[in-house]
Amino acid sequence: MKDLGVIIDSELKFDKHINHIVSRAQQVANLIHKCFVSKDTNTLVQAYTTYVRPLLEYASSVLSPHSVVLVKKIESDQRRFTKRISRCDKLNCCSRLAKLGIDSLELRRLRFGLISTYKILFGLMDTRQTALSVSAQAVLNVGIA
Repeated sequence: MKDLGVIIDSELKFDKHINHIVSRAQQVANLIHKCFVSKDTNTLVQAYTTYVRPLLEYASSVLSPHSVVLVKKIESDQRRFTKRISRCDKLNCCSRLAKLGIDSLELRRLRFGLISTYKILFGLMDTRQTALSVSAQAVLNVGIA
């Protein structure tokens, strides 16, 4: 089932969604490297953070992966993109991210999760059941039954 752009299976797992967003993000990242005439590092990083990272981060506070395989799959796109930037190909992943001024996606997911938790605890986010969409309620009912 797809709700608000997030694919959820009958076991309330997000594996299919993560596979889908990673493949879309790889396509867009490849287009950035292929279509941008300028190979300026700042331009490429700005294009990545504008067009690719939102694909990987959408609804991340809800579907934050807990298995190592899914975390590596999501992080692989950013690793691959930064490795293709000139003068970064010989550096390890952490050094590339630091040099480019980019946070890891895992750190960003943790930050989004903490912000969401804060908002829920202090009543800054509507968490009533009526706030859930109809299809999300259907998935929850299937999971309960």
